[in-house]
Amino acid sequence: MYLEPGRRGRRPSLWPWVFSVVIAFGLAWYIYTRQTEIMETVRGPLPTPTPTEISAAQHVAYGDRLFERGQYTEAIAAYRRATELDPTLPVAWARWAHILVLRQQPAEAETLARRAVEADSQSAESQAILGIALDWNGKVVEAVGACLRATNLAPDFGLAYACLAEAYGDQGRPTDAMRAAETAVELDPDNPFVRRTMGYMRELQGRYQDAIREYETAVELNPHHASIYLDLGRNYRVLSDAERSTHYYEQAAQADPDEAYVHAQLGWNYFALGQYHSAASELKKTIELDPSYGRAYGQLATTYYFLRNYEDAIQNYMRAIELEGPSEEYYYSLGLCYAFIDQCEEAVPWFEKALELNPQSTAAQQGIEICH
Repeated sequence: MYLEPGRRGRRPSLWPWVFSVVIAFGLAWYIYTRQTEIMETVRGPLPTPTPTEISAAQHVAYGDRLFERGQYTEAIAAYRRATELDPTLPVAWARWAHILVLRQQPAEAETLARRAVEADSQSAESQAILGIALDWNGKVVEAVGACLRATNLAPDFGLAYACLAEAYGDQGRPTDAMRAAETAVELDPDNPFVRRTMGYMRELQGRYQDAIREYETAVELNPHHASIYLDLGRNYRVLSDAERSTHYYEQAAQADPDEAYVHAQLGWNYFALGQYHSAASELKKTIELDPSYGRAYGQLATTYYFLRNYEDAIQNYMRAIELEGPSEEYYYSLGLCYAFIDQCEEAVPWFEKALELNPQSTAAQQGIEICH
C-alpha cells in the first residue's frame, strides 16, 4: 500500500529564547548597577562613613614628631587636641608649655605647665618644664623648687638637671649651676636642650666662644629648633659680630617662620647693619604675627625714622606708647618726627613729656631748641 509520506514539522526558532535571555540579563544588570539607589528607596540612605578620631596619646605622639622637626605651630595644635580629648593627660600640657617657653612666651607656658602638674604632680617631666617656665618668667626661687622636685622624682632625668642648672644660674649660684649642668650632660648628652643649657652656663660666665661651641653642638644634634639659633645669634651679637649674628637669626626665622619674636630679633639685627628696608620688612612681619608686640612697633618706628619716613614713624611710636606705656625715648622721638615735618606745635608737648620723665634728657632739650 502506498503511504503518503507525512509532512516534516517546522523546526522551532531560537530567536525568542535568545531575546528572552538578553532581556533577563539586561534587567539583572540594571538591578545590579542600581542596587544602592533601590536599597536607599526601600530603607533610606546609609550613614556617611566618617574617619575615626585618633586617641589623645596618639595626638601627643604626633605632636612629638612635629616638635622634633621644629614644626612648633603644628605640634601645638596636636598637643592642644590631646588636651581636649583628655584634659588629665599631663604630658600634653607639659610639652605644649615647653614650646611656648622656646617661643619666648613664659607666662602662657607657666599656666599650661601648672595644668600638667595639677594632672600629675609625680611627673618629673611636668615639674621640670614648670621649672623652666617659671625661670624664664622671672620666678627663679619657685623655679628652683620645681626643678628640685623633678630631680627627686627622677634622679636619672637629664632635662630635670638642665632645668635646675638654668634656675641656679639665674639665681646667682654658678657653682651649683655648673654641677647640675654637668650632671645633665652626663645623663643625656644627646639631648639638644641639655647641651643648650651647658651653653647658657658658659654664657653666664662671659665665655661666649665656649657658649657658641655648646650651642653649635646642640644644633648638630637637632638642626630644627629656632630657639638655639637665637642663642647663637645673641652671643655673636654680644661679640659685635653682626654678620654672623644675623646669619643665625635668619636660620631661626627659617626654622620657625610663625614666631614673632624671631622676626623681631632678625629685624633689629638688620637695623644694626644699616639694612633699614630689610629691618622694616621683618618688623612688619612681627606685628602681623603678634599685633600686641609693643616693642616691635617702637623698633619699626625707629627704622622709619632713619628712613626719614616720619609720618609712618609717628603712627608706630603712638602705637608703641599705647602698648608699652610712657617712654622718654618714644616721647622725644615723636617730637623730633613732628619737628622734621615742620609741625613744632605738635612736637613741643612730646619733648616736654620726655623731660617730665627725665629732666636731663638731652634729645628732648635739643628738640625744644630746634623748634624755637
